[in-house]
Amino acid sequence: MPVHNHIASRADEIAAWRQDLHRHPELMYDLPRTSAAVAEKLRAFGCDEVITGLGRTGVVGIVRGRGDGPLIGLRADMDALPILEQTGAAYASQAPGVMHACGHDGHTAMLLGAARHLAETRAFSGTAVLIFQPAEEGGAGAKAMIDDGLFVRFPVNEVYGMHNLPGLPVGRFAMRPGGIMASSDRVEILVDGRGAHAARPNQGVDVVLTGAAIVTALQQVVSRNLDPLAAAVVSIPMFHAGEADNVLPPRAHLAGTMRALDADVREALRARIVAVAEGVAAAHGATATVSFSQGYPVTRNHVEQTAFTAEVAAEIAGATGVDAAAPPLMAAEDFAFMLDEKPGAYIFIGNGPSADLHHPQYDFADAAIPFGASYWVRLVERALPLSV
Repeated sequence: MPVHNHIASRADEIAAWRQDLHRHPELMYDLPRTSAAVAEKLRAFGCDEVITGLGRTGVVGIVRGRGDGPLIGLRADMDALPILEQTGAAYASQAPGVMHACGHDGHTAMLLGAARHLAETRAFSGTAVLIFQPAEEGGAGAKAMIDDGLFVRFPVNEVYGMHNLPGLPVGRFAMRPGGIMASSDRVEILVDGRGAHAARPNQGVDVVLTGAAIVTALQQVVSRNLDPLAAAVVSIPMFHAGEADNVLPPRAHLAGTMRALDADVREALRARIVAVAEGVAAAHGATATVSFSQGYPVTRNHVEQTAFTAEVAAEIAGATGVDAAAPPLMAAEDFAFMLDEKPGAYIFIGNGPSADLHHPQYDFADAAIPFGASYWVRLVERALPLSV
């Protein structure tokens, strides 16, 4: 089964939904218009239930098939980013400084397109749980929905997610078993020394020099303390110290991010960052206090479900249009919380030669809509086959 003809015939209408969402982007959990629009469409499609306010502003649509069977979850994220749009599109954002720079407008539209088709045909046995999630962009909306009883109220057997990927041709899919996206944790380091006149540095403990040495030493953690085959990143892009050009300040504030594709590597990074920062600071006569703000865990695909998504995607794009061993990304994704709770998989759909994600010139490729919506429909029909 290639792209579903019925979905393809409605692609322009679904794209219009997407462009409307693009014109009116909303941030994090503050999604009054977006959530209302999604819920209104789900009700109009004839979904059996439409639940709002789950995880504050999440929406869930329930479509029951023609027979009894398991529950399967499909998730799309809805929130935008605080970025000033520079696409020049006719449907560009009307909210200054806010835009859909990660394609969540497209994700929402594709799942809505699939929802309508599933509600009309119901060519499956079981229940499709359509999850429209807020606050993926740093707000852990997936966890908020789980904590608000998502999987207690709707005990899905499996859960699936999909994200567009610039650079991957439109009409193609990519996935991999195991870690597909990295964990993300914020690192903060306070370096305390002793202030002094810059002309007499011997009377102080220079926190700028100490901080610079810490940043340099931390770059060796990945290359010298981890297995060469383990993927990890430590970046310290923030370094604040001092107010005057002739004064050595008493404190420096460093901040950055650590990423890993494995939980053990994540813990090893934490331990080494503390040891290195404290050790380097001590060698300079200063002290370092390290703290971590835990972010998203590793997005880890389950083997069986990943193989299943590759089969489904091949039905839409052909075998040559699916990369089932795609390289992982070091970006983070809160769908990881759902995969920690339920078996499932997270895949990529091609967005063509667009600007990169989170770029002010990024735009979701409407040409991808028939492929993504068809994938969702076929995944449900394959996972919940009609009883004979």
